[in-house]
Amino acid sequence: MHWFDLAIIIFFLLGFSLYGILQGRLNSSSEDYFLGGRNIPWIVAMFSIVATETSVLTFISVPGLAYRDNWFFLQLALGYIIGRILVSFILLPQYFNSGITSIYEVIGNNFGHNVQKIASGIFLITRVLADGVRFLATSVVVQVITGWSLPFSVLIIGFITLVYTLSGGIKTIVWIDTIQFILYLFGGIISIIAAFNYLDLPLQNILFDLESNGKLAIINFYGDALDDPYYFISAILGGALLSFSSHGVDYMMVQRLLGTKNLVSAKKAMIGSGIFVFIQFVIFLFAGSLIYLVMDGITIQKDREFTTFIINYLPIGIKGLLLAGVLSAAMSTLSSSINSLASSTVSDWLNGKSSLKKSRLISFIWGMLLILIALLFDEGDSSVVIIGLQIASYTYGGLLGLFLLNKFNIKFNSISLIVGLISSLLIVFYLNNINVVWTWFIGISVLVNILFTILTEIVINKKIVWRSN
Repeated sequence: MHWFDLAIIIFFLLGFSLYGILQGRLNSSSEDYFLGGRNIPWIVAMFSIVATETSVLTFISVPGLAYRDNWFFLQLALGYIIGRILVSFILLPQYFNSGITSIYEVIGNNFGHNVQKIASGIFLITRVLADGVRFLATSVVVQVITGWSLPFSVLIIGFITLVYTLSGGIKTIVWIDTIQFILYLFGGIISIIAAFNYLDLPLQNILFDLESNGKLAIINFYGDALDDPYYFISAILGGALLSFSSHGVDYMMVQRLLGTKNLVSAKKAMIGSGIFVFIQFVIFLFAGSLIYLVMDGITIQKDREFTTFIINYLPIGIKGLLLAGVLSAAMSTLSSSINSLASSTVSDWLNGKSSLKKSRLISFIWGMLLILIALLFDEGDSSVVIIGLQIASYTYGGLLGLFLLNKFNIKFNSISLIVGLISSLLIVFYLNNINVVWTWFIGISVLVNILFTILTEIVINKKIVWRSN
């Protein structure tokens, strides 16, 4: 790596750390640390959501999709917008009306503290395994681009992220997320400009070449809904339900919304994030399509198309900015994971009783566990990596079903709720075993959860008992 590229990376890393240390002095309580005093601007919360859900894997793989195939992925992004609208009008009101710190307190208020702990436990296990393995996969990408060793990549990303996360808390995280979002989005735009420069052709000629190669196709009405995740109905419905669950019942995403001033601000941040994610995907898909023309469509190892372009085609300085963007995408997800894991631990397991010092200690423990998971495995442990990256699709349906049951005006026995949760997990294993595409996992598991919970309740109590308002 050229010294100038390295200098750019060091500049941003030190800047993030210094900002976190300076901001840390503004935290006076655990609530400040986890919710930012509930005065986070909605625009900042919106950009933070986008940055958090955009891991390095997304940053690298989306251009690869366009390089290898087309723009069918945008159908999922359309579904994401629909899902966030559902979150805004179905789930967010009950979170704000309850005045809670952790969304799982809503479950505890109606179903009891034990069920709240189960919901929180599912979140904690899902988050630490999924993000620990995602951190590993991210470090592999960083290793390929920078030439650093895998352990060093893990440690440098983990250490810098821990510094500003432990010091500044959620308010620092969302502001740094915003900077990181602008940085890697700028990297995508720079890639497009660089590709145009290499091609040196009029825009209409470029678009004609892409269209004639089928690279700009967006809507797919051909295929089988159960076999093809990019079949129109599968993609729209799957994207909507994935976003409904990931941004509605995953505390990592909802946490920054709870830190905004009110419900209206939270809705703006949630729906706006879907629109910006769509724009972001358009930029990176277009970059991938242009890279296809620049490199004459040569066969490259899957998901290495964008990194190959960065390494071999971008000039010194610009390459450093792109590498800083890659690291930013990695740290934004990791920092959010650490803070949300600690916040849920305090709110759901320690009854919200924690000093600022103790909250930081809990954050440190979760951060070290995420780093440890990334260090224990390597990219050769493919089955572990795959399970880690897919684990959310197994648990999201169960959690979403639990929150939807919470809106039913029914008194549920905890046994019924547990049976429903277990059933929702088992059905996903079955669907995966018979090769049903993942876009159907959440929808089917939600229905199974609700159905088995109600049936079990009827078997236990011989009737449905309604809650008194």
